[in-house]
Amino acid sequence: MSLISSPAKAWEEIRLEEDRRKVFVAFVYPMIGLCGLAVFIGSLLANGWGGPQSFQIAMTQCCAVAVALFGGYFLAAYAINQLRVQMFGMSDDIPLTQQFAGYALVVSFLLKIITGLLPDFSIIGWLLQFYIVYVVWEGAPIVMQVEEKNRLRFTILSSLLLILCPAVIQFVFNKLTAILN
Repeated sequence: MSLISSPAKAWEEIRLEEDRRKVFVAFVYPMIGLCGLAVFIGSLLANGWGGPQSFQIAMTQCCAVAVALFGGYFLAAYAINQLRVQMFGMSDDIPLTQQFAGYALVVSFLLKIITGLLPDFSIIGWLLQFYIVYVVWEGAPIVMQVEEKNRLRFTILSSLLLILCPAVIQFVFNKLTAILN
């Protein structure tokens, strides 16, 4: 929650973490599970509890969110790492980038939980998604050691990757599910 309320302070604490891979089991995986559960419950509430079809829809939506967030997280982390190396001439450090991407996705995780339970708030959720730009802006110099002259460009590109990677994967998953169903 401190990443939402005071990102600069939270990034300072994150920077001091020695085990960069701790982000997986301590944050990313539980948040993906909570997002999937929220979407599952929200879908059952919206489609009703009766019949196997409502359960099938809920499971499909739950899987779409889980696959999108999981794949989007790793894809965005890889792309941000490549950005660091190729555009900004920084060192290749996948664990650092995965840590950064995992914590920066806190906005997406919380919004997915809220819109999963309350689907009527999806438009507001899409607008609030751009708060991730501020979270990334604060974390770029602290965790990623981005120089001030590159901070804006890094923030915009990283934020776009963190927002679009899960969204594109979910879109493709949903289209494939509809085609193969």
